[in-house]
Amino acid sequence: MTETQTQVTWLTQDAHDRLKAELDDLVAQRPVIAQKINAAREEGDLKENGGYHAAREEQGVMEARIRHLQELLHTAKVGETPTESGTAVPGTVLTVRFEGDDDSETFLLGSREEGAHGDLEVYSPNSPLGSALLGAKAGETVSYDLPDGGSMEVTLVSAEPYSS
Repeated sequence: MTETQTQVTWLTQDAHDRLKAELDDLVAQRPVIAQKINAAREEGDLKENGGYHAAREEQGVMEARIRHLQELLHTAKVGETPTESGTAVPGTVLTVRFEGDDDSETFLLGSREEGAHGDLEVYSPNSPLGSALLGAKAGETVSYDLPDGGSMEVTLVSAEPYSS
């Protein structure tokens, strides 16, 4: 991935610290998993060794999460929550109204990792809806592409700084 293709992820300092602690914990668990694999390997026939296969599966899941966290933290833009209201930027809570719908929807424009510990829905700025709203001002209507090839209009009702 080149520098220009790298996706920057907005995170609060709290979320960054939480993810860094998770990464450190997972890295510390590597020797434990390796020990489980070695112990299961010593039991003999690997084809029918459930403990061995379970430990290898656990190792694969853990290594994937480690790689994901390393990439996320490497590309993260750690900063304070935006202080100004009215414009859709990462770190703001957006209230939108979809075309033909009287109800509004509220969500955080940011990383899924940011909202993992809250009850607020999170949309990535890289998602079709998120990228269409990025930079929009309250009251503006934007259009974005739907998976079925159609398009949908959505009006930004408000954009407020996120508070955890």
